[in-house]
Amino acid sequence: MPTGVDNGDTAWLMASTAMVLLMTPGLALFYGGMVRTKHVLVMLRMSFACLCIVTVIWFLFGYSLAFSGDLGGAGLLGNLSQAAMHGIGPSELTGRIPTLIYSCFMLSFAIITVALISGSIAGRIRFAGWLVFVAVWTVLVYIPIAHWVFSPAGWVTQHLGALDFAGGTVVELNSGMAGLACAIALRRRGDFARRTSSPPHSIPLVAIGLALLWFGWFGFNAGSALQDQGAAPAAFMNTQLGAAGAMVGWVVIDWLRFRRVDTIGVLSSAVAGMVAITPACGEVNTLGALLIGLAAGIVCSFAIGFKRRFKIDDTLDVVGVHGWGGLVGMLAIGLFATGTFSGKKGIFFGGSASLLAKQAVAVLACAGYSFVVTWLIAKGVDKTVGFRSADAYEEVPGSADEQAYAFGTLQELETLLAPGDRTERGAPAAAPRSDAEVLSAIRAALSARDEAQT
Repeated sequence: MPTGVDNGDTAWLMASTAMVLLMTPGLALFYGGMVRTKHVLVMLRMSFACLCIVTVIWFLFGYSLAFSGDLGGAGLLGNLSQAAMHGIGPSELTGRIPTLIYSCFMLSFAIITVALISGSIAGRIRFAGWLVFVAVWTVLVYIPIAHWVFSPAGWVTQHLGALDFAGGTVVELNSGMAGLACAIALRRRGDFARRTSSPPHSIPLVAIGLALLWFGWFGFNAGSALQDQGAAPAAFMNTQLGAAGAMVGWVVIDWLRFRRVDTIGVLSSAVAGMVAITPACGEVNTLGALLIGLAAGIVCSFAIGFKRRFKIDDTLDVVGVHGWGGLVGMLAIGLFATGTFSGKKGIFFGGSASLLAKQAVAVLACAGYSFVVTWLIAKGVDKTVGFRSADAYEEVPGSADEQAYAFGTLQELETLLAPGDRTERGAPAAAPRSDAEVLSAIRAALSARDEAQT
């Protein structure tokens, strides 16, 4: 065991890393339940592709560019001194934690960030184009912003002095603005103007995905303390309060505006609250966390409607939830920061407006860079390998050769159960069949189908 390592902190970060890695499969289910049935497997594949592509890039040079040194001293990008994890062995420490597990923890953030973008263009892209986009975007957008914010030499936190405890800019605002850029760069779905929403095919699947995201978010936020004491318990509790506050705010606003509350809105509101509290979870007290969540629920409830007003086809509301939620959380730090751990106080705790101004500068810089570069990448991929599918509903790769559900069996059951209702006019109705007769007919039909396939 290397000298100086803290067993408790290391164990907590290993657990947190596993929790955050679980968020990407959770996101796959969350998104998969929201799209049409024929797009489920494509959404799953998009998220799982991020797990492998980003991991390889991170190992080869991503971690080094994000966290090793600083080129030119401007806080914009690291160097390649630790490419392929060069010089990083079991005895190397980052603080009191082995650098290997610290690197893997930061990798989990990179994976979930690019996976989030898939929701903004769900159901209308080519999978091959997505693979290229993931690789290029990770290198040109995620890694530089990660250096700005997470690296000890980054310009946002060290030079500017803004606060971002767990990735409000790097993950949430970044994915939201990248989603906006992709949605604009790729043309809208053919029937976008005729649709009020994309009906989710499986709300229970969305709920399961949210449950995994919610569980992982505790590791996401509390793990960012890099210890099992200090800010970690505060971040843990604040994560729960942020989610709960947003659910209250969103539900109240939806009821006042539409006199109804739908399940998808309730599930999305929890995500909005956890998004907003992410940058602030280690900087505010419990009341501040609740208020931030409440504000995020209200703001994001309105924000998801902007895509209709501005005719932007953000399929699964990545911009409305992650973009606007990240904005709320980052700016709220300038109001609610207590200074307990960072020493920097917001306006409501005796601080000046300078912290709020710094938070705004960080938001503008990260959002602007992410939007512009992502738009260029999306256009470049579309012009070269092809990004936008030829047909938004019938030609999505994977929909023809893979199906998530056995529709053939359902159709056969409908055929078996229908004859009793189809009688000639004037003829006596067929006698209802017993359960045993129906079950026997179903078994015979399935057996005949299996024999025909073999």
